[in-house]
Amino acid sequence: MKIGELASRTGVNASAIRYYEKLSLVPAPYRASGQRCYTDEAIYRVLLIRFAREMDFSLEEIKIFLSGLTDKAPVGKRWKRLAQSKIKEVDETVARARRLKSLLEHLLHCRCASLRECVDRLSLSPKCGWCAAPPNSGRNRRREALRPRRTVMQR
Repeated sequence: MKIGELASRTGVNASAIRYYEKLSLVPAPYRASGQRCYTDEAIYRVLLIRFAREMDFSLEEIKIFLSGLTDKAPVGKRWKRLAQSKIKEVDETVARARRLKSLLEHLLHCRCASLRECVDRLSLSPKCGWCAAPPNSGRNRRREALRPRRTVMQR
Protein backbone atom coordinates (compact mmCIF):
# COMPACT_ATOMS: atom_id res chain seq x y z
CA MET A 1 0.00 0.00 0.00
CA LYS A 2 1.14 3.56 -0.64
CA ILE A 3 1.93 6.02 2.12
CA GLY A 4 -1.37 7.90 1.67
CA GLU A 5 -3.37 4.72 2.26
CA LEU A 6 -1.24 3.82 5.28
CA ALA A 7 -1.81 7.33 6.62
CA SER A 8 -5.58 7.16 6.17
CA ARG A 9 -5.85 3.65 7.64
CA THR A 10 -3.85 4.59 10.76
CA GLY A 11 -4.89 8.21 11.26
CA VAL A 12 -1.24 9.32 11.19
CA ASN A 13 0.06 11.99 8.81
CA ALA A 14 2.23 10.82 5.93
CA SER A 15 4.97 13.20 7.11
CA ALA A 16 4.98 11.48 10.53
CA ILE A 17 5.20 8.07 8.85
CA ARG A 18 8.22 9.25 6.84
CA TYR A 19 9.76 10.54 10.09
CA TYR A 20 9.12 7.21 11.83
CA GLU A 21 10.76 5.51 8.87
CA LYS A 22 13.78 7.81 9.21
CA LEU A 23 14.04 6.85 12.91
CA SER A 24 13.73 3.13 11.97
CA LEU A 25 10.48 2.79 13.91
CA VAL A 26 8.83 1.65 10.69
CA PRO A 27 10.94 -0.50 8.36
CA ALA A 28 11.90 1.15 5.08
CA PRO A 29 9.39 -0.06 2.52
CA TYR A 30 10.26 -1.32 -0.91
CA ARG A 31 9.75 1.14 -3.71
CA ALA A 32 7.86 0.75 -6.96
CA SER A 33 8.40 3.52 -9.50
CA GLY A 34 9.90 5.66 -6.72
CA GLN A 35 6.83 5.37 -4.47
CA ARG A 36 6.88 3.75 -1.05
CA CYS A 37 4.95 0.46 -0.86
CA TYR A 38 4.24 -0.69 2.70
CA THR A 39 3.30 -4.16 3.90
CA ASP A 40 0.30 -4.84 6.13
CA GLU A 41 2.67 -5.16 9.11
CA ALA A 42 3.35 -1.42 8.78
CA ILE A 43 -0.28 -0.73 9.74
CA TYR A 44 0.16 -2.48 13.09
CA ARG A 45 3.49 -0.81 13.80
CA VAL A 46 2.13 2.66 13.01
CA LEU A 47 -1.02 2.02 15.10
CA LEU A 48 1.16 0.89 18.00
CA ILE A 49 3.37 3.98 17.62
CA ARG A 50 0.31 6.24 17.55
CA PHE A 51 -1.10 4.58 20.68
CA ALA A 52 2.25 4.79 22.49
CA ARG A 53 2.58 8.50 21.60
CA GLU A 54 -0.94 9.12 22.92
CA MET A 55 0.17 7.44 26.15
CA ASP A 56 3.17 9.83 26.39
CA PHE A 57 5.88 7.35 25.45
CA SER A 58 8.89 9.13 23.96
CA LEU A 59 10.08 8.18 20.49
CA GLU A 60 13.22 6.72 22.09
CA GLU A 61 11.08 4.51 24.36
CA ILE A 62 9.03 3.44 21.37
CA LYS A 63 12.21 2.58 19.49
CA ILE A 64 13.29 0.30 22.34
CA PHE A 65 9.78 -1.10 22.46
CA LEU A 66 9.73 -1.95 18.74
CA SER A 67 13.36 -2.89 18.08
CA GLY A 68 13.62 -6.32 16.52
CA LEU A 69 9.88 -6.83 16.77
CA THR A 70 8.06 -8.77 14.07
CA ASP A 71 4.57 -10.27 13.87
CA LYS A 72 5.82 -13.63 15.14
CA ALA A 73 8.33 -12.45 17.77
CA PRO A 74 7.42 -12.53 21.48
CA VAL A 75 7.35 -9.17 23.21
CA GLY A 76 10.14 -10.12 25.57
CA LYS A 77 11.84 -8.70 28.62
CA ARG A 78 12.42 -5.22 27.20
CA TRP A 79 8.67 -4.61 27.16
CA LYS A 80 8.42 -5.60 30.81
CA ARG A 81 11.28 -3.28 31.80
CA LEU A 82 9.74 -0.44 29.85
CA ALA A 83 6.34 -1.13 31.39
CA GLN A 84 7.82 -1.10 34.92
CA SER A 85 9.49 2.26 34.37
CA LYS A 86 6.36 3.68 32.76
CA ILE A 87 4.20 2.50 35.68
CA LYS A 88 6.46 4.47 38.03
CA GLU A 89 6.08 7.54 35.81
CA VAL A 90 2.29 7.11 35.73
CA ASP A 91 2.19 6.82 39.54
CA GLU A 92 4.10 10.12 39.79
CA THR A 93 1.68 11.74 37.33
CA VAL A 94 -1.30 10.51 39.36
CA ALA A 95 0.25 11.93 42.55
CA ARG A 96 0.77 15.30 40.84
CA ALA A 97 -2.81 15.25 39.56
CA ARG A 98 -4.11 14.57 43.07
CA ARG A 99 -2.09 17.49 44.46
CA LEU A 100 -3.42 19.72 41.68
CA LYS A 101 -7.00 18.65 42.42
CA SER A 102 -6.49 19.41 46.11
CA LEU A 103 -5.10 22.84 45.27
CA LEU A 104 -8.00 23.62 42.94
CA GLU A 105 -10.53 22.50 45.55
CA HIS A 106 -8.82 24.77 48.07
CA LEU A 107 -8.93 27.68 45.64
CA LEU A 108 -12.67 27.16 45.09
CA HIS A 109 -13.24 27.67 48.80
CA CYS A 110 -10.39 30.08 49.57
CA ARG A 111 -11.30 32.78 52.06
CA CYS A 112 -7.75 33.77 52.92
CA ALA A 113 -7.34 37.39 53.99
CA SER A 114 -4.06 37.79 52.09
CA LEU A 115 -1.80 36.16 49.55
CA ARG A 116 0.70 35.43 52.33
CA GLU A 117 -1.93 33.54 54.37
CA CYS A 118 -2.96 31.54 51.30
CA VAL A 119 0.64 30.63 50.47
CA ASP A 120 1.25 29.57 54.07
CA ARG A 121 -1.91 27.43 54.13
CA LEU A 122 -0.89 25.70 50.92
CA SER A 123 2.57 24.96 52.35
CA LEU A 124 4.19 26.85 49.51
CA SER A 125 6.29 29.08 51.72
CA PRO A 126 9.82 27.77 52.38
CA LYS A 127 9.63 29.40 55.83
CA CYS A 128 6.34 27.74 56.68
CA GLY A 129 7.85 24.51 57.99
CA TRP A 130 4.59 22.56 58.03
CA CYS A 131 6.24 19.63 56.32
CA ALA A 132 8.82 19.44 59.10
CA ALA A 133 6.35 19.98 61.95
CA PRO A 134 5.59 17.06 64.29
CA PRO A 135 2.55 15.00 63.27
CA ASN A 136 0.28 16.19 66.11
CA SER A 137 1.26 19.85 66.03
CA GLY A 138 -1.31 22.56 65.41
CA ARG A 139 0.32 23.35 62.09
CA ASN A 140 -0.24 19.83 60.75
CA ARG A 141 -3.84 19.84 62.00
CA ARG A 142 -4.44 23.04 60.02
CA ARG A 143 -2.75 21.48 57.01
CA GLU A 144 -4.88 18.34 57.35
CA ALA A 145 -7.98 20.54 57.43
CA LEU A 146 -7.09 21.74 53.92
CA ARG A 147 -7.02 18.21 52.53
CA PRO A 148 -10.28 16.95 51.11
CA ARG A 149 -11.89 14.15 53.07
CA ARG A 150 -12.06 10.78 51.36
CA THR A 151 -15.53 9.44 50.92
CA VAL A 152 -16.45 5.78 51.18
CA MET A 153 -16.63 5.66 47.36
CA GLN A 154 -13.01 6.88 47.01
CA ARG A 155 -11.60 4.26 49.35
